[in-house]
Amino acid sequence: MDAFLSWWQHLPETINPVLFEIGSIQIRYYGLMYLTSFLVVYLMLGYRIKREKFSYTSDQCEDYIVWAIIGALVGGRIGYVLFYDFAYFIEHPIQVFWPFRKVDGEQIVGISGLSYHGGLIGVFVATQWFCFKEKIQFWKFVDFFIPVVPLGYTFGRIGNFLNGELYGRVTQVPWGMYFPGAGSYELRHPSQLYEALLEGIVLFTVLWSLRHRELFDGWLFWVYVMGYGVVRFLIEYVREPDRHLGLIAFNLSMGQILCLVMIIIPAVVLLVKSKTAKGERG
Repeated sequence: MDAFLSWWQHLPETINPVLFEIGSIQIRYYGLMYLTSFLVVYLMLGYRIKREKFSYTSDQCEDYIVWAIIGALVGGRIGYVLFYDFAYFIEHPIQVFWPFRKVDGEQIVGISGLSYHGGLIGVFVATQWFCFKEKIQFWKFVDFFIPVVPLGYTFGRIGNFLNGELYGRVTQVPWGMYFPGAGSYELRHPSQLYEALLEGIVLFTVLWSLRHRELFDGWLFWVYVMGYGVVRFLIEYVREPDRHLGLIAFNLSMGQILCLVMIIIPAVVLLVKSKTAKGERG
């Protein structure tokens, strides 16, 4: 048992986040896992079309995934700039979308810093545009794809883990891990794995089990938003806050403040819409 515990605690130190290198350019597992997450969502949408007799086509799903990726990347980046490091990027605007940077003398390809909350807004806007273009009813389409979305998060958070980022706060729990990039050699919560489990598998299981219920158009979306907000709010208590921000009001992180919005708005919408739908039926 001690040998396994030691292996587990030191596992992040044995992981090379670089998949392969081309000259001085590095390609990391992080990007591969995010591509995998979108592939998994696409395959699950195809499964729903075939098994549950939706009228959408595979071509529409392929087209939508492209729109969703663009929305997630653009929204996620803009969200990070606005919510997490506005002062820096207002002085260095070229770096908002510039994918090349040097870290310890090595050329890294990719955007460093994406906000989930910004990405959610970006996907929401992209979905509206896609539904308008395809003449699809927006909320019904959202309820079609939203149950499978958390499954994609599982791979995204594993990508964070493999990249040695978004690690948790210092802890004494035996399942804590040593993360080389943390700046101190102390056990920390593997918060990326907590998120992969709770934001990913658990939330997917809940939404998948509810997918055939239709209280009103869009209700699964609001359940998803509130569920994610609750889970992420709790995990933020063991996740290391951004160093340049730290904890903000009431000892809450920026992520928790944004999650409170994700909890309150859906709660109000679900309450009002559920009463309205019940009144229309009764």
